[in-house]
Amino acid sequence: MHEQYQPREIEAAAQSHWEAQKSFEVSEQPGKDTFYCLSMFPYPSGKLHMGHVRNYTIGDVIARYQRMLGKNVLQPMGWDAFGMPAENAAMKNQVAPAKWTYENIQYMKTQLKSLGLAVDWTREVTTCKPDYYRWEQWLFTRLYEKGVIYRKNGTVNWDPVDQTVLANEQVIDGRGWRSGALIEKREIPMYYFKITAYADELLESLDDLPGWPEQVKTMQRNWIGKSRGMEIGFPYDVESIGSEGVMKVFTTRPDTLMGATYVAVAAEHPLATLAAQGNPELQAFIDECKLGGVAEADIATQEKKGLATTLCVQHPLTGELLPVWVANYVLMGYGEGAVMAVPAHDERDFEFASKYGLPIKPVVRTSAGDETPAPWQDAYGEHGELINSGAFDGLDFDGAFDAMEVALQKKGLGQARTQFRLRDWGISRQRYWGCPIPIIHCEACGDVPVPENQLPVVLPEDVVPDGAGSPLAKMPEFYDCSCPSCGKPARRETDTMDTFVESSWYFARYASPNYEQGMVDPKAANHWLPVDQYIGGIEHAILHLLYARFFHKLMRDEGLVSSNEPFKNLLTQGMVVAETYYRTLPNGGKDWFNPADVEVERDAKAKVIGAKLKSDGLPVEIGGTEKMSKSKNNGVDPQAMIDAYGADTCRLFMMFASPPDMSCEWSD
Repeated sequence: MHEQYQPREIEAAAQSHWEAQKSFEVSEQPGKDTFYCLSMFPYPSGKLHMGHVRNYTIGDVIARYQRMLGKNVLQPMGWDAFGMPAENAAMKNQVAPAKWTYENIQYMKTQLKSLGLAVDWTREVTTCKPDYYRWEQWLFTRLYEKGVIYRKNGTVNWDPVDQTVLANEQVIDGRGWRSGALIEKREIPMYYFKITAYADELLESLDDLPGWPEQVKTMQRNWIGKSRGMEIGFPYDVESIGSEGVMKVFTTRPDTLMGATYVAVAAEHPLATLAAQGNPELQAFIDECKLGGVAEADIATQEKKGLATTLCVQHPLTGELLPVWVANYVLMGYGEGAVMAVPAHDERDFEFASKYGLPIKPVVRTSAGDETPAPWQDAYGEHGELINSGAFDGLDFDGAFDAMEVALQKKGLGQARTQFRLRDWGISRQRYWGCPIPIIHCEACGDVPVPENQLPVVLPEDVVPDGAGSPLAKMPEFYDCSCPSCGKPARRETDTMDTFVESSWYFARYASPNYEQGMVDPKAANHWLPVDQYIGGIEHAILHLLYARFFHKLMRDEGLVSSNEPFKNLLTQGMVVAETYYRTLPNGGKDWFNPADVEVERDAKAKVIGAKLKSDGLPVEIGGTEKMSKSKNNGVDPQAMIDAYGADTCRLFMMFASPPDMSCEWSD
C-alpha cells in the first residue's frame, strides 16, 4: 500500500474491474424497485468542460446512492450529435461533419470513462446514426398523416448571400452573423408540429410535477401564456377602404374598448398592403418593417415607428371612425396582426400616440387617478372602475368584460376566447447536418410521406458544406426519387429537422436502444419511464423541456408509453464559474487569457490583489468571475485536473464547493 494517494493506479484498477464485471449494466427485473437517473446528454463538441463534469457527477452521486438503497438503477449516456456547430467546424477545417462528430464522440467517451461514472454504456445512443433517427422519421410520417404535423408558409429571417434561414439570435443589427448581408423577411414553406393542440394539457399537467423547481414551471407557464380575452371586430369604413369587411383584433383588455383612439396593423396585414397601393413612402416603410427581426424581445425594445394611412375602421360600439396606422410593433403572427390602440392604458400604444400626436383617452380609474399625463406610469395599466365609457361607467374589470361581450355579441362583432402565446413548432431547417424530413413532393399527388418500408431516409455522411444554402438541395443523387403513390418522378424534401427533435425523445430510446420493431419497446419503456431524476442546466428550462414533455404526450397517444410526463423530478444544476483575465486592445476590444496562463498575487487573507501573464510578466486586468466559456477563455480543462489529482478529487471538489443548484466557483 502506498503512503501517498495514487489516483491513476487506484482509479484505473477500479474502472477496469467495473468493466470486466459489467457492474453498471442493467436489465428489467420485475419485482425489483427501479430508479432511472438521467443527466442531459452532451453535444460532442470536442472535449469535456467543467459544466459536463459537474452535471454528470451530480447524476452519478444520485445514481450510486439509489443503488446502495438496493434499487435497480439505470444511468445511460449518449450523444446529441446533429447541429450547427458541426457544420461550422466542418467549413473551418474542410472536413465532413460526420467525421468531426464521430472523432469527438470517441475522444469525449474516453474522457467520460476516466471520470469513473456508473454508466451503462451498452445503451449508448447517437442521434446522427440512422438506427436512431429512422424512428423519428417513422413518427413524423404517422403524425403527418394524422394532421399533427402540417406544412404552411412561415415568415423567416433569410440570408440572401448564404441562401439560408437564420435564427433570431443569428441576426445582428439586421445583418447575417456569418455573411454580414442585410437580412430579408421571407415567406417559405415549412413543417410545423401542432404543439398548440396540446397547450392546455402542457399547462395543466405542470401541476402534476411537484418534483420540479417552481421557477422552471413558472417559465413554462409564461411561455405557454394562456390568456382569456375578447375577439373584437371593427367594421371597415366603406368610403375610405372601398369594400365591406371587418378588421379583427384580439385583446385581453376589452374593458378599455371605449378608450380606443386608433388601430395599428402589422406590415404584412391586408389593410397595410391595400393602403400602400400608389403610396411609395408607405411601401418603403412596409419593406423596412419586413427587414427587421422576428423575435418578440427585439420588437418590445425597438423604437416604435409607424405611418398613417388614408383608411379608417368603425368603432364597434359607437360607430366613430378610427384611423388605421401601420406600425412596427404589431406582429402578424400574434392574434390577427392588428391591435386596437388604447394609449391611456397600454405602454406601447402610449409611446406611439405620444410620438405621433394621437388622442389619449383615459377610461379606467387607476391608483394614479383619472388622468394619464406623460411620462408613462405602470399604474396606468391597472384594472379599475370604468370612466368616460358611457353605459359601462362604474363597472369593474370582470363586470365590464361580460357587459362588453353582450353588447358586441348583439352586433355580431365580438366573442370571448382563450388564446395562447405558444406558437406551433416550426421544425424545418435549410441545413445539412440534421435528420432528413421524410416527405416526397410529387406534382400529381402533392406531399407524400415516405412509406415505412423505405425508412430511414439516410443522410449522406461524406459531404463538406460550404455555407451557401443546403448541400442536399444541390445533390440530385439525394433528392431525385419516384413518388411512392403513383411512381412518377418526384423530388425528396431537402430540409432537415430542428435538432430539438432528437433530444425530445432520447430518454425513451435508452429503455430499449437496440429495439428494431419500433421507436421504443413499450414493455421496456413502461418498466423504466418516467425518468425518476433528470439533471441539466436551467438554460433548457423552456424549449427542451417543453418539447420533451410534448413528445412524451405524442408517444403516449401513439400507444408507445403509458405515462403522461417524461420526468418526475428535475434538478437544474448551477453553472461553473471562474475568474476572467484580460488586456484591453488598442481598438477597445479585449484579449482574454486563460487562468492557467496567469499568475495571481494574493494578500494575507488570500484575496486576489493582482495578476500577471506568466509568459511576459506584465500585469493583466481581473474581469471578475463569469460562467466558463470559450468567449472569455476562462474554461479550465478537466482532463488536466484529472491527470494531476485524479477523477475522485475533481468530483469531490465539485460536489463540496457549492449546493448542486447554485453556481460553483472553480479554483485550483
